[in-house]
Amino acid sequence: MSEDVRFTPSALDRSSAFYIAGHRGLVGSAIWRNLESEGFTNLIGLTSSELDLTDRDAVFAFFSESKPRYVVLAAAKVGGILANSTCPVDFLSDNLRIQVNVLDAAREHGVERLLFLGSSCIYPKFADQPIREDSLLTGHLEPTNDAYAIAKIAGIMHVQATRRQYGLPWISAMPTNLYGPGDNFSPTGSHVLPALIRRYDEAARSGAQVVTNWGTGSPRREFLHVDDMAAACLHLMEKYDGPSQVNVGTGSDVTIQELASLVASAVGYKGEIAWDATKPDGTPRKLLDVSKLADAGWSASIGLEEGIRTTVEWFRENSLSVRS
Repeated sequence: MSEDVRFTPSALDRSSAFYIAGHRGLVGSAIWRNLESEGFTNLIGLTSSELDLTDRDAVFAFFSESKPRYVVLAAAKVGGILANSTCPVDFLSDNLRIQVNVLDAAREHGVERLLFLGSSCIYPKFADQPIREDSLLTGHLEPTNDAYAIAKIAGIMHVQATRRQYGLPWISAMPTNLYGPGDNFSPTGSHVLPALIRRYDEAARSGAQVVTNWGTGSPRREFLHVDDMAAACLHLMEKYDGPSQVNVGTGSDVTIQELASLVASAVGYKGEIAWDATKPDGTPRKLLDVSKLADAGWSASIGLEEGIRTTVEWFRENSLSVRS
């Protein structure tokens, strides 16, 4: 087994084949938009009906034929607290198979630069705040999404092992809570911010007097616009190399109560905001330490209020076609 790779990152070739796994999802579609705007001309993306990433033979055949030079692994089965806590086997099994298939095929076919996207839920439930990268595997996970978190931790380990054993300069990025165009607005399968947007938009349209949210509203969360995330991914691929995953966030957070108020204001809801404390809150606080990202020369540019406003606009303009 070799030592960790020594590699000097540089600008990616805009004409080389670049595969975005999960290019129709929230993150993948934003990465695709960003790469197009940055002049990349040979982007590759296949829908799940065109390529089942849980099918190992199909994934290897795709890599053999397409021969991408660069890869972002943004494909994953994702969901909110309800989905994660009620279907943990699905989140563990599907994500492990997707990751192992794509990462093994990428190694087999010599992918030069790969970025694996994880999730901030990989960190212990009671990690010191803000959460540093070296907090990984130092405590118990949040039980409501531990299966998903274990799959993502396995992905990080897979990338690190590939660096050590095969000398490939692959990296991992751990985004905080993401939101923006292309999000999942399902009442049962979405994350907190798109769920709030849908709920309050419906309440504003119907004239509802009260909207009741899960939990107490006291947990604190950090939110990053997906277009910022996409920009950070390209920046890291061109500027950063190292075995440690890199946290990607804003470095600031809000309570869920504050978030609900911002969403209510953005959609024009004037009624009462109530809370059902019998429902789970999840992790009390989850704020990422983004020092490593700052050292790499990147910081977020889209403020939360602005980001929510534009996401509400997108949701309303695409209400007939959004994932729901």
